[in-house]
Amino acid sequence: MNKDSNIKIYEVGLRDGLQLESKILTVDEKMELFLILQKANVDDMEFGSFVHPKLVPQMANTAEFYRQIQNYKNQENLTALVPNLKGLEMAKEVGVTSVNYVFSASDTHNQQNVRKTTKESIESLEYLSQFASDHNIKLNVTIATSFGCPFEGNIPQERIMNILENLLSYNLNKITLADTTGMANPKQVYQLTKEVITEWKNFNLGCHFHNTRGMGLANILASLESGITTIDASLGGIGGCPFAPGATGNVCTEDVVHMLEEMGVNTSINLDRLIQASHKLAELLGHELPGQVAKAGKSSKLYPIPKSTLI
Repeated sequence: MNKDSNIKIYEVGLRDGLQLESKILTVDEKMELFLILQKANVDDMEFGSFVHPKLVPQMANTAEFYRQIQNYKNQENLTALVPNLKGLEMAKEVGVTSVNYVFSASDTHNQQNVRKTTKESIESLEYLSQFASDHNIKLNVTIATSFGCPFEGNIPQERIMNILENLLSYNLNKITLADTTGMANPKQVYQLTKEVITEWKNFNLGCHFHNTRGMGLANILASLESGITTIDASLGGIGGCPFAPGATGNVCTEDVVHMLEEMGVNTSINLDRLIQASHKLAELLGHELPGQVAKAGKSSKLYPIPKSTLI
């Protein structure tokens, strides 16, 4: 991995992170987190989703929240998840200029999530892409279960390559391969991402990993070794997919930034302020978070030598 590369961290805590929390944060509480993240120089984030509030009540105040934050930084760096055209229309109504459309490589998971086959979700891109283009909205796509499905098991690499080839005809800003339930391993990650980058050098490709089985950071490192430069992460390590069993545990943003900084890789993020944001998040949610660095501190932190108790 080239240490001179500038790795972009795409913060998903305000959407993917909060969607599994039992406590629903108010707009003011989300604003507290947003402002600390802004001070930490977190430039790109997924701030919410335009989904049915009965399905994901944690995102019911997304439109109101966006009205509060849209003038604090470049709108193009604030992205909302949309599951369909209705969600895209709702995003457009409040002025959102960047959206993320998610579907699964696994037919079974896609049926559980959006009641469509993978093929049907890809076909929906025809009118989603046209609508986004007509209204100057950047359209990103995330392919969930790219590294494994909790219902179907292994997803063949050939299937992912075929899906990506089908996406070439659409005007997409970025494509993200997502390990939705933490089933990926570093060898698998390297092989798939390397093949994609080799096949389509001009793809703006990112990766999204979960730490469900403790391999999140290792998988991120494997993806960076293959040439990936954009990584999703969630403040405090919270979140997961509400439509898949055992899908808790996004990779923690401050743990990722700490690892990269220790390796001499630039992320442009202020780690100290990021840790402050994680502590604020724990305070707002009322429980301990999965992330490690916010608990232990940076590895550069030194401690005084304990006084001897010997007489």
